[in-house]
Amino acid sequence: MNTHIAMVPHLTTALSGPLLELERHILGAMPTIEQWLRVQWQENNAPFYASVDLRNSGFKLAPVDTNLFPGGFNNLNPDLAPLSVQAAMSAVEKICPAASRFLLIPENHTRNTFYLQNVATLQYLLRQAGLEVRIGTMIPEIAEPTRFSGSSSRLPPSGRSSRVGERLQLEDYDPCAILLNNDLSAGIPDILKGLKQYVIPPLHAGWSNRRKSNHFRAYDAVAEEFAEKLDFDPWLINPYFATCQGISFQDRLGEECLADHVDCLLQKIRVKYQEYGISHKPYVVIKADAGTYGMGIMTVKDAAEIRNLNRKQRNKMAIIKEGQKVSDVILQEGVHTFESINGAVAEPVVYMIDHFVVGGFYRVHTGRGHDENLNSPGMSFVPLAFETCCSLPDPSINVEAPPNRFYAYGVLGRLALLAAAKELESGEP
Repeated sequence: MNTHIAMVPHLTTALSGPLLELERHILGAMPTIEQWLRVQWQENNAPFYASVDLRNSGFKLAPVDTNLFPGGFNNLNPDLAPLSVQAAMSAVEKICPAASRFLLIPENHTRNTFYLQNVATLQYLLRQAGLEVRIGTMIPEIAEPTRFSGSSSRLPPSGRSSRVGERLQLEDYDPCAILLNNDLSAGIPDILKGLKQYVIPPLHAGWSNRRKSNHFRAYDAVAEEFAEKLDFDPWLINPYFATCQGISFQDRLGEECLADHVDCLLQKIRVKYQEYGISHKPYVVIKADAGTYGMGIMTVKDAAEIRNLNRKQRNKMAIIKEGQKVSDVILQEGVHTFESINGAVAEPVVYMIDHFVVGGFYRVHTGRGHDENLNSPGMSFVPLAFETCCSLPDPSINVEAPPNRFYAYGVLGRLALLAAAKELESGEP
């Protein structure tokens, strides 16, 4: 496979943002970085696909979340489809070279037209990679092929998956592999257990088992090794974090654990801010240790805020996707985002298939500040306007030039992906 798709392509438009000395360092070390990553991918199996949320504060560029069941493929620049197709070919070859049929299991968001567009785009990309792909829902109420209301005309009817012995099928369609775009927040359905087919990603990657804290422990080691290789402070790419278990926001259980860890993290951040001459006010993000979709997230700038949560705030933190109750939380150093598009706060999201960067977009929110969660109602998406041809970043031009900025984003995305690979390998039953 042609390795040029590992590089982040040039951009056709320049987007405003702060100049990072770290970006200069990454750009100057490009040959070392690519060689180091090649060795890492020989020793670790990359997840089939992933998306990584980054925050760029101007003094720090760090991943704050990694999704192993990414939606949002519909938000990528369609000009980048060839990158996704080639990367999907590589991923399939590693898992099952003889694969010809995939069954794609989506989330149960049958009324979310944006998510359905994601499913349609993902199916299109896999078909272009030479696979036959059908959609098989796990919604019990669907008894026959159904076209969801408002879905893209590109998305064919979805049928209900059924278990036949140790295989999952769709009517007379017997797939080689099952591709999950369902993050299993509500648990692993019996219909998926013990299958003889490949299940991608593995079942233990779902939020019923996975914990963000385990991911960031793995990322700690990756960031430490990478920073040592390039000779810089790993804090510049790695947010501090802590965890609390046995939390009940509604019953105010675990309140002291939360307050103590907030206070400790804020003190550690202040030390670093003082070291680097940073005048911004530090903050901590508290979020459910499992789950996604921007639910169960809050930001605090003082430990006293934990003890003064009102009922509405407690209820918001107590329940996440699929009605799951929050009992374990991760407290993460808040990373300001000083990227903006047309005056709106923005954060980059990098998409990967296998270990290749295939595109991304800016998550934009006009109603949020630089120290707030942008993954919330009211957000919008601006695709990264890559050129159609891929080429290397150019160290001879301004480091803020788009091809150089997005090379740094691609590097950080791949570091988080490497952490996810190690996380999954260590967590496999």
